[in-house]
Amino acid sequence: MSELITADLVDLDLSADTKEAAAKSLAERMVAVGRVTDLDGFLADVAAREQQMPTGLDGGIGIPHCRSAHVTEPTLAFGRSTARIDFGAADGPADLIFLIAAPAGADSDHLSILSSLARQLMNADFTDALRSADQPEQAAALIRGDERSAPAAEDTEAEVPAAEPGTAEPSASSAGASGAAQTAPEPVAPFRIVAVTSCPTGIAHTYMAAESLENAAREAGIELVVETQGSAGFDKLPAATIAAADAVVFAHDVEVREKARFAGKPTVDVGVKAAINRPAELIAEARAKAARGEITAPAGGSADGSAPMDADGATGDGFGTRLRKWLMTGVSYMVPFVAAGGLLIALAFAIGGYEIASAKSVADHFVWTETSSWAALLFQIGGAAFTFLVPVLAGYIAYGMADRPGLVPGFVGGYIATTIKAGFLGGLVAGLIAGAVVMAIQRFKVPPALRGIMPVVVIPLISSAIVGVLMFVVIGKPIASAQEAMTDWLNGLSGANAIGLGVLLGLMMCFDLGGPVNKVAYAFATGGIAVSDPSTGSLKIMAAVMAAGMVPPLAMALATVVRGRLFTKAERENGKAAWVLGASFISEGAIPFAAADPLRVIPSSMVGGAVTGALSMAFDCTLRAPHGGIFVVPLIGQPFLYLLAIVAGTVVSAGLVIFLKGLRKTAEPEAKGQAGGEAATGGATEDESKVAVAV
Repeated sequence: MSELITADLVDLDLSADTKEAAAKSLAERMVAVGRVTDLDGFLADVAAREQQMPTGLDGGIGIPHCRSAHVTEPTLAFGRSTARIDFGAADGPADLIFLIAAPAGADSDHLSILSSLARQLMNADFTDALRSADQPEQAAALIRGDERSAPAAEDTEAEVPAAEPGTAEPSASSAGASGAAQTAPEPVAPFRIVAVTSCPTGIAHTYMAAESLENAAREAGIELVVETQGSAGFDKLPAATIAAADAVVFAHDVEVREKARFAGKPTVDVGVKAAINRPAELIAEARAKAARGEITAPAGGSADGSAPMDADGATGDGFGTRLRKWLMTGVSYMVPFVAAGGLLIALAFAIGGYEIASAKSVADHFVWTETSSWAALLFQIGGAAFTFLVPVLAGYIAYGMADRPGLVPGFVGGYIATTIKAGFLGGLVAGLIAGAVVMAIQRFKVPPALRGIMPVVVIPLISSAIVGVLMFVVIGKPIASAQEAMTDWLNGLSGANAIGLGVLLGLMMCFDLGGPVNKVAYAFATGGIAVSDPSTGSLKIMAAVMAAGMVPPLAMALATVVRGRLFTKAERENGKAAWVLGASFISEGAIPFAAADPLRVIPSSMVGGAVTGALSMAFDCTLRAPHGGIFVVPLIGQPFLYLLAIVAGTVVSAGLVIFLKGLRKTAEPEAKGQAGGEAATGGATEDESKVAVAV
């Protein structure tokens, strides 16, 4: 295994002034030494990771990182910037930049090295040494660990026995007290916390959060043991350690694996960056919850030993908040099926025309040299993916309510909804009923001898039977009738009614840019086309939803070109990427702009989205693909009018945000003049733009 970092991968005078330029400069060094095979592909993976969550850390550190198929072996490049670069940290820009590149199938040995580095970044002595290094070889050696100093106070180590795995190290005061054991007072048991940290990539933030929590616990005199669920896998905390803990801290951006092990404990549930930036607050919150006796589930867990996945940290949530979480859980698992199935169907139509929907099964008739056979194959694969939409929606709504025990009745109820033609609405109801039934069953106290069979036999059997009866003979038919009535209503929409619906859908798509309201509108549209023969009304709704969702990033990109001085340098860079994201129907491309100036960006986006949605419906545009942006224009009914609707909404939104930002910029110099200060000249500075975040 070659070294993770060498002097060739160190730049002590990094001249880049943006995070994109810094990543490119360091990645070029990786390409030069043969560690990265495709520069553009690797940088795209880095940018995609950055979109998930900023990689800046307090203390002047930036850690852009990703797993990529373009990386030959785990590699680290280091740059030291005098200009300091904004990576989104709360305390400002970074001067120490670490670009971490891991192969798509990185082995655990290399990932262990990377996790070790992540922990070292939480050590002030380590970062100070890097800031003072004057040779690339010296910096590389520090990062590899060749020049780290040995721990101080070695004489105390001889007296203090090593702690067993999963236990805290004994304090110095207790280490030498064995001779006075009979006269010493009984020691007070320390407060114990177990924690789990995990981030989407599982390379850096996971281990930094662990180190930060451990340091804060050590300073507070608390025993804390962390389970890091990273890319290299995870070692479960011993059951005895969890049982002895007084509280639990979850710091995660992906679902905690085997979360039910921690049920019945006071729990703090936050994102991974919270543990990095404010660990002492989390520990204090855990102690406070323990003092108040707050727990995540009845002591000892539910009947099957598991706890609902959203119970942790959500005891204070109202029913509306919990309902939204349950529904969004189902939608989030459904969307990949929509994208895969819908795009395959769209591609089939592009190759073989709409008549391909009536082709024979390719299992009985497939000719390798016929285009129509390939089109039929793609259509039937996409159709197979679409058959899972409602069952997956229902199954994972129930999963959001009752964890894994909810999956079986949820899937069963969702499948029944498709067979009785209750559709998307039936899937929603089936999922909620399945989750509620399982939660009700879990409330019953059962003898210890039966607890082992509850999750694998009793709960699936009883809950599936109840949900099946309700869906088949009680509420299924009324829901199917309501679904049919809604379909007929959509088909009958015309004139002002259709335009009004387009306005509403446009507003929803642009309100939270990929958030719950956006997802509700999108799920409504995709649910309408997820049938073998979607209605014309459903196709119009899908077109309006996708068109409106493209507007916010396109509008922000246009605004940065027309009046760039109204935006910060970082926003202008984001504007370049927003062109592609908007054209691809990725509304999240406007999030950086909305986060910096929500009071101007979000209303502007909503107005533009409403215009586009209304025009799309007025032009009778239709769409059979649930995703793809401009790349599926050939499958759009009235394609030229459709593009006109998108352009109109983009121009309206861009013009409005420029107008609103222009009012702010002109008001600032006037206020300064009234106070007796000098009048501002020219455009706004980057620092002035950043101040606007608080407006």
